[in-house]
Amino acid sequence: MAISGSEGRFIGKIGNVVYYMLNGQYVSRTIGLQPKRKSKAQLANQHAMSVTMDFVRVVNDFIKVSLAFEAKGTTKNAHNLATSYVKTEALTGEYPNMRIDYSKVILSHGDVPVPVEVGVTKAEGGVRIKWETTSDIHWTHENDSVMVLLYFPGKDRSIPMFNAGRRKDAELFIPLHKDYANEPMEVYMCFRSADGTAISDSVYLGNVNGTAMTRQEIINQQKTDKDILHFKALEAKYLKILEETGGAMPNTKAFRVLQTEYKALKHKYRCIIDQRE
Repeated sequence: MAISGSEGRFIGKIGNVVYYMLNGQYVSRTIGLQPKRKSKAQLANQHAMSVTMDFVRVVNDFIKVSLAFEAKGTTKNAHNLATSYVKTEALTGEYPNMRIDYSKVILSHGDVPVPVEVGVTKAEGGVRIKWETTSDIHWTHENDSVMVLLYFPGKDRSIPMFNAGRRKDAELFIPLHKDYANEPMEVYMCFRSADGTAISDSVYLGNVNGTAMTRQEIINQQKTDKDILHFKALEAKYLKILEETGGAMPNTKAFRVLQTEYKALKHKYRCIIDQRE
């Protein structure tokens, strides 16, 4: 139910429209009943949003700072912007196996110049980041703050650093606990002006320690492992019956059902088992 707010504006729900204040601006959105059975397109969109939000949630502390500059003075906030950028620019694959292309993730937009050369390498006890800029940029922006984000998809965690160094340093070393040093990580950086009023575009530095499996890939792997265990048990039972009958196939319904399932699963899983062993 809506109530009358300031300047004669209504706050709340009227029919299928909700009115509210967002960042000091009066906005509204339409709501409606969801169908009981979702279409494939709806399921794909729901999956895309789930993959997107899994990432945005983990890097939220970083984007609250890095995208605040772009959100200022608009009806959007940093979370809205990050969600839109990831969902429209960085998703790859098809439902239900979508994943994020980390090289296309945008974590900030701004006019502060970015380095001409950047890179990240694994080092003893952590990672080392290096960058190079032209002499004129270095001189005019030497005290820009370096912001770094380390994202660990396998652990569903991130490490944001808002003052990791200065542009003039040209490099920095980030120590990592042993639990993280060998984990797959995606590395990003951007530069914030010395007075804190502007920021650069984000830069993807690359991957360290290899690519992590997505949540859906883990689920698929677990299902495959479970199915393989079932097949091995089925195979043992089938072969034992043949051994006991001297290779003759019993003319029973139970054996025919067993044989049909065994052959179907053998075709599907035997190659996978052989490759693993």
